[in-house]
Amino acid sequence: MSDTESVDNEKATSLKLPRPAPPVVGKVTHHSIELYWEEAIEKVMHLTDKEDGRLRVCLQENDRHGEWGNLYSGYAKRHTVSGLDPQTEYKYRMRMMNNTGLSEWSAHVKVSTTKEPMTGEHLHRALNRQDLELLETILQSGDVKIDVPDKYGFSPLMQAAQKGFVSEVELLLKHGADVHLQNDAGKTALMLACYAGQLDVIKILRQNGARYTDFDRGGSAAIHWAVDGGHVKLLDWMIEDGADVDLQDLGSGWTPLIRCASVSGHREIALSLLQNGAKIDAQDKDGKTALMIAIINGHQQLLEVLLKKNANIKLKNEYGKTAYDMAKSFEKRRIVKVLEDHMEEKGIKTY
Repeated sequence: MSDTESVDNEKATSLKLPRPAPPVVGKVTHHSIELYWEEAIEKVMHLTDKEDGRLRVCLQENDRHGEWGNLYSGYAKRHTVSGLDPQTEYKYRMRMMNNTGLSEWSAHVKVSTTKEPMTGEHLHRALNRQDLELLETILQSGDVKIDVPDKYGFSPLMQAAQKGFVSEVELLLKHGADVHLQNDAGKTALMLACYAGQLDVIKILRQNGARYTDFDRGGSAAIHWAVDGGHVKLLDWMIEDGADVDLQDLGSGWTPLIRCASVSGHREIALSLLQNGAKIDAQDKDGKTALMIAIINGHQQLLEVLLKKNANIKLKNEYGKTAYDMAKSFEKRRIVKVLEDHMEEKGIKTY
């Protein structure tokens, strides 16, 4: 059959089926449109001979150039168009055919996709860019939960706190961010800000109820993280604000001073703690003091500070060992010499 004969044949059979109703619009999102035509099929079937076979549907979409193109052809009663642009108008029409002929094209239906909803990714991106206007828009949209975590498990408030984004912290708290929220490691925004030394943020968090008595999964509190971060000015402010200078962690029972001896050996941090009333001879769960741990870790400057502040060199751990015993057993000759000079100066008898 030639192309001309095919066209003539289609024209001859085009009136054999009644014109169907346009496709019905179902669920619409920012990237998809659901279309269905079950009722249209039933109406056409009612007006035709069942012996002519099943009705096949051809669905077309009007493209941006105003031309119609085939989108779907088959026997289904619905089709979902996906991969669409948000807030964009689309037009669809259809016709039906069976063994004996086909219908005219239906009237077209217009439908617009919705606005793309905001997500947690949008929220965190706006935060990292410090785009306050966009951040406000996202929070007001109601599309995103304010404490939605990023891929690392940090809430927006946690991220803003550790980065020192003061205005963003204020905005997030105004919109109801949970100041007590903990991530998978048990860290709060306050702990993260303390480790990063963000004093201005910490003041805001405290004004909004952040607690010094919260512990992470490792048993550490905010003051322990401030000690690890080495922030003397921050530490002074926290203690004045009510942080417990001798708060023991829930793991080893380390006070902030013992934590200092265990981690960094930071001389100025130790001085700050002692000047703020820290107990120099506090012992952890194994009976170790800051002096003993400073010796084990070889923190000589811290050792000298502790000796100058009259740390008790005679205290024993749970195994009956003194700081001097530890220095000798670990063969820390330089430290042994410092200890012996100190004992001689203070008239302390050796063992």
